[in-house]
Amino acid sequence: MFCICVILYALFQPTVHRLLRVCWQKRIGKIILSILAAGILLGIALVIVMTILMIKAANTKPASNATVIVLGCKVYGERPSITLEERLKAALEYLNANPDSACIVSGGQGVDETISEAECMYLYLVNNGIASDRIYKEDKSTTTRENLAFSYEIIKEQGLKEQIAIATNNFHEYRAGRIADSLGLEHGAASGDTALWLLPTYYARELFAILYEWVF
Repeated sequence: MFCICVILYALFQPTVHRLLRVCWQKRIGKIILSILAAGILLGIALVIVMTILMIKAANTKPASNATVIVLGCKVYGERPSITLEERLKAALEYLNANPDSACIVSGGQGVDETISEAECMYLYLVNNGIASDRIYKEDKSTTTRENLAFSYEIIKEQGLKEQIAIATNNFHEYRAGRIADSLGLEHGAASGDTALWLLPTYYARELFAILYEWVF
C-alpha cells in the first residue's frame, strides 16, 4: 500500500500539489491536512521507536546455559524454510557454545505441512550434531504466544532452567521477548539473521504485530 501511494504520487505529482494548494487555502482543508501531517509524523515516530526496540532486543545476550526455545516457522516437506533455518543456525551456535543447555523446538503442523515444525527442527539439530537427549519437542503451538507458553509448561514439567534463550529471527526478538516477560520468563536473544530479500516483508508485518501487541 505504501509503495502504491508513492507510485501514484510520482505519476500525478503536479495534480497532487495543485490539490494540496487548493485545500490549504480553505480553513477545513488546513485542518484536514494538518491532521494528516500529524498522523504521518506520529507513524514515522512509532516506526523509529519500534525499530530501535527490535535492534535492542536482538542484541540482548542470554544467560549461559539457558534453555533454548526455537520458535517455529514454515516447513516445506521435511525441510525448514529459509527463515526457520536461520533460527536453527542461531540455536546451533548457542547450543554448541553452551553444552549444558537443553533445547525446546516449538511449532505445530500446518495443514500444508507433512510433519510438524517441531519434528523438522528436531531432525535438523540432530543431523547437525546436537544430542537427541538435549532436545524436547513441543508440537501443538500455532502462534508465538503458544510457542512460549507451551514451552514453559515443558520447562516446568522437566525441571529445565527457567532462564531462556529465544532462538528466532532478529526482527522477531522484541515481540517474543514481550510475551516471555508476560509469562515471567527471564530471557535473552539467540538471534538469527533474516535474508535481505525477505526482510522488508517481515519487517513491515512485524511493525503491525508489535502495534497489536501493545494495544491488545
